Amino acid sequence: MHRARIARSLLSLGLMAGMVFSGLAVVRPVVAQEPAAKGSAFAAASSEPPNTDVMRDAVAGIKNGEHALYLYERIERVEYRKDAKDGAPQSVKVSRVVPAGTGIAKIALGEDGKPSDADAYRDELTKLLNSLEWAAKSGEPQQRDAYQKVQKKQKDRDELIDATKSAFVFTYVGSEPRGDRMLSKYRMEPNPSFKPTSRATAIFSRVRGFVWVEEASHELARVEGEVTEDISLGIFLAKVYKGSRFMQERYEMAPGLWLPSFTQYDFDGRKFFSSFGVHEKTFYSGYKKIGTPAEAIPQIQSEIAGLESRKSAQNRQ
Repeated sequence: MHRARIARSLLSLGLMAGMVFSGLAVVRPVVAQEPAAKGSAFAAASSEPPNTDVMRDAVAGIKNGEHALYLYERIERVEYRKDAKDGAPQSVKVSRVVPAGTGIAKIALGEDGKPSDADAYRDELTKLLNSLEWAAKSGEPQQRDAYQKVQKKQKDRDELIDATKSAFVFTYVGSEPRGDRMLSKYRMEPNPSFKPTSRATAIFSRVRGFVWVEEASHELARVEGEVTEDISLGIFLAKVYKGSRFMQERYEMAPGLWLPSFTQYDFDGRKFFSSFGVHEKTFYSGYKKIGTPAEAIPQIQSEIAGLESRKSAQNRQ
C-alpha cells in the first residue's frame, strides 16, 4: 500500500532524527531556572550540556538495537485507525515477526496473539524453515546478492543516523521519572547551519520534538516528533502535511539492549490529487533472540516437530 509506505518512510527518518546524540551535535544549555517544586515531575534544568560520553553511548545503543532486530523475533500488534482521535481501531493485525537472514518473515496470528489456524500456522513455519535453510547456505550468487542488500540497508541506516549529528540542536529541559528510572529530556530543533546532502537528510529541517535518554544507561527511552512544514516526497508524488506526528517508546528488553515497545504515527497528506491519512499504533512484545539462520533452524524444526506430534496425538484420540 503506497500510503503506508510513504508514512513508514517518513516515520523511519523522523525517528532517526530524534535518536542521535553525539559530540558533533550542537548541544545548547538552557538558562538556569528556579528549583522545581517538591513533587514536580521535572527537576530543575541544568546549565551544563550533556557530556560526549552520554552522546556516544546513546548513538551506540541505537545502532545496537537496529542491528539486534535482525536477530530477535517479536510479536507486533498493529492497530489501524481512520482518524487519530478515534478510540477503537478500525482493524487490528497481529504478527509473529521472525528474522530470516536475508529478510523478515511475518506470520499472521489471531488478535489474542495465538495462531487462529494450527494447520496454516504450521505451513507458515515450514516456509520460514525453508527460507532459513536457504539463507544458511553459502556460495550461491543469489544468496550473496541478498545479503549484500541487507548489509547496504544497515549501512545506509547507520549513515543516516550519523548525518543527524549536525542536523539538530538539543536543549536540555530537565529530568523526569519513568517507573524506577530517571530520564533526561531534551528539546530537539533543526540546526540552521546544517546543509543537507540528500533528499532524506533534507527532511530533518522540517522535524522537531523531544527526546528522552535514560540517565543511568545513556539509552534512548522515548522520542516524540512533529512535522513543522509540508514535506514533498517526490518519489511517490506525494506530500505529508504539517502537523503530522510520530512517537516511540523504548525499554530494556535484554541486558544492555533497548528496543521499541510502542510506536505511533499520525500522518495526513496527499498523493496525486487524493488525500490520505495513516494512523497506526504498533505494540511490540515477546522479544526473543533467535539468532542467525543457522542458529534459528533447530529452534523452528523443534517447534514444527512439536506441532506435528500434538496433531498426531489428537488424531489418535
